[in-house]
Amino acid sequence: MSRVINPDGSGKERSRLSREIVKAIRELMSQTEPNETTRDLAAFITSALFQIYETVDVSVNAWEKRGYWVKADRFRMEWEWSMYYGKDMKEALLKEDWVMIAMISAKVAQKFPSVKIGPKNRIGEPWHGAWKKFKEKQV
Repeated sequence: MSRVINPDGSGKERSRLSREIVKAIRELMSQTEPNETTRDLAAFITSALFQIYETVDVSVNAWEKRGYWVKADRFRMEWEWSMYYGKDMKEALLKEDWVMIAMISAKVAQKFPSVKIGPKNRIGEPWHGAWKKFKEKQV
C-alpha cells in the first residue's frame, strides 16, 4: 500500500494564513471608524493567529520523531509570538479597544516583512463573517 501524501501541509497553511493576515491588516488600517467590517477584520486576524500557532506543532512533530529537539524548539520559539499576539488581540477585541487592536496589528505586520501581495491577488476577503464566528466561540 502506498503512502497518502497531503499536498496541503502545515507550512502551506501558515503561508496562506500569513498572506491573508497581511491583507486583512492593510484593510483594517484603511478603516476610518469601527464598524461591522472592522470587527470582522480584527476577529479574522485573531483567529488566524491562533491557527498559525496550531500549525507549528504539526510541523514540529516530524522533527521530534527523528530526535531533532533543538530544531523543533527553535521553530516553536520562532512562531511563539503568534499565540501571544492572538491572546492580546482577543482581549482587545472583546473590550473593543481599537487603539490596542491597531497597535497589535502593527506588531503583527512587522512579523511578516517578506510577505508580498500584489494588487491582483486571489486571496479574496476571507474575513467576512469572522466576527459572528468569534462571538459564537465566546459563548
